[in-house]
Amino acid sequence: MNNPTNAQPTSNILDAAAANGTFKTFGKAVEKAGLSDTFRGPGPFTIFAPTDAAFEKLPQGKLENLFKPENKDELVSILNYHVVSGLKSSADVGKWESARTVHGQAAPVKLVDDKVVIDGAQVTAADIASSNGVIHGIDKVNMPAAPLSK
Repeated sequence: MNNPTNAQPTSNILDAAAANGTFKTFGKAVEKAGLSDTFRGPGPFTIFAPTDAAFEKLPQGKLENLFKPENKDELVSILNYHVVSGLKSSADVGKWESARTVHGQAAPVKLVDDKVVIDGAQVTAADIASSNGVIHGIDKVNMPAAPLSK
């Protein structure tokens, strides 16, 4: 989102994701996981949000299974693996070797052809501003190897 006036964005992470139009499934996942209030909260958050196309790459039935109430903990775990505390631009993230996620597991980060890649997912839309953080769109749903940290 270009913001030439440097005015503070007024939409929160979820509203900014919805306005973008390519994060509908991510928004639905956040809702199903019961994390909507958290992502509308003060933050700041850095979200590596899988695009709708990234969710389509999941094995058939995986997303529907994750959306079942009995799998809420797994869905929360996966979503938390896409969140880093604080406000981190793609330029910041590109300097890291790993990102400490809210999930508790570190996600490997590397720069490939000047593109940020986090745990194998390439950032396809960087630095989408919101009032409580920033969104980086990614082309893959990352799955944590470790169980929930709680």
